[in-house]
Amino acid sequence: MNRRQMIGLALPLIAAPSLVLAQATPAAAATDPYQPTEVPIREGFEVGSIVVLSDKFFLYHVIAPGRAVRYGVAVGKDELVWKGKARIGRKVEWPSWRPTEAMIKRKPEQYGKWKDGMPGGPTNPLGARALYLYDANGNDTAIRIHGTTEPGSIGRAVSNGCIRMRNEAVMALFEQVPIGTPVYVY
Repeated sequence: MNRRQMIGLALPLIAAPSLVLAQATPAAAATDPYQPTEVPIREGFEVGSIVVLSDKFFLYHVIAPGRAVRYGVAVGKDELVWKGKARIGRKVEWPSWRPTEAMIKRKPEQYGKWKDGMPGGPTNPLGARALYLYDANGNDTAIRIHGTTEPGSIGRAVSNGCIRMRNEAVMALFEQVPIGTPVYVY
């Protein structure tokens, strides 16, 4: 990247104090705006942390000061969007899943049959990996960053509050983030 490009990237930070400075290159965005892409990000987030912009459908894994890998995500629909600060408290490969009582109450015909849970595997809604978010007191928030059996849902508000990623993306992220990683969801 030359000096002119660096200056060009700094101008949006001055003009608009947004979280993210740049999006994917036009060619990448035209083919798949939700593919993993390294992008500039506002400085100030801890290296290694995860930042989610729910209204933009992107998750950023901060890899260096001012740099992040951006992944497309699906988020909670309507009133089910979760926002806040958490830490990864647990990581599971091919996690089992049990719908919450609220999910069963909202849609008993869809979720009632799984009230006792579903084993992990390729048909499980949590997909290949799950990162369990815990609050500052060490309590499970019931919010997960997880894979999905519905990759076409990425870029939409469709979940029951969790943050979905394509399985290959959550598998890559899973390998890179340890227990205790801070997660900021806006």
